[in-house]
Parts: sequence; structure tokens; C-alpha cells
Amino acid sequence: MKFVIVLVTLFAIGLARPDVQTVRNDAEVLPESFHFGVETNDGTRHDAEGHLKVLDKEHATLVVKGSYQFVAKDGHTYTVEYVADENGYQAQGAHLPHV
Repeated sequence: MKFVIVLVTLFAIGLARPDVQTVRNDAEVLPESFHFGVETNDGTRHDAEGHLKVLDKEHATLVVKGSYQFVAKDGHTYTVEYVADENGYQAQGAHLPHV
């Protein structure tokens, strides 16, 4: 499943803008953890790492921590740091509203 997520992400980046080139692409997928990083020449990057967290004898969840950044049409660079775990997806960024 993790491999599919990484593959789909990289494929989507490639289709989104054919004039954009990948300048960094690394990934390692292990049975209970993974990490990947991808960066393009337009300032877009995405880095993430994840591991399997055992909650109890019958339940486990995938914990993912990462960040991504992109340059928007307004010329500003936006960065989002996130955690996705048993508590859901929690994103933080200077441009995002604080709850």
C-alpha cells in the first residue's frame, strides 16, 4: 500500500507539468516503515516517513510525518508540515488557519 501511495504521488507530479523535471527522488519501503523524498526544479518538494504503530494486541495504525512545499501562482512559497496517525490528518502551515 505504501509503495502504491509513493508511486501514485510521483506519477501525479510527472503528469501535472511535463516541463517540470525531478531533481531528487529517493525512497525506501520496508515491511514496517518507509520514507521518501521528491523534489522538482520548480520548487516543489515532498518528504515523508512512516512507521507502523501497534495500538494494542488487535489494532495497529500507520503513523506518517512529512512536509511539502510548492510555489503558487502568486509567486509565494507555501510549506505544510503534517502528521497523520490514529488522530487523523493534522496539518500546520503559516498560511493555514489555526484552530
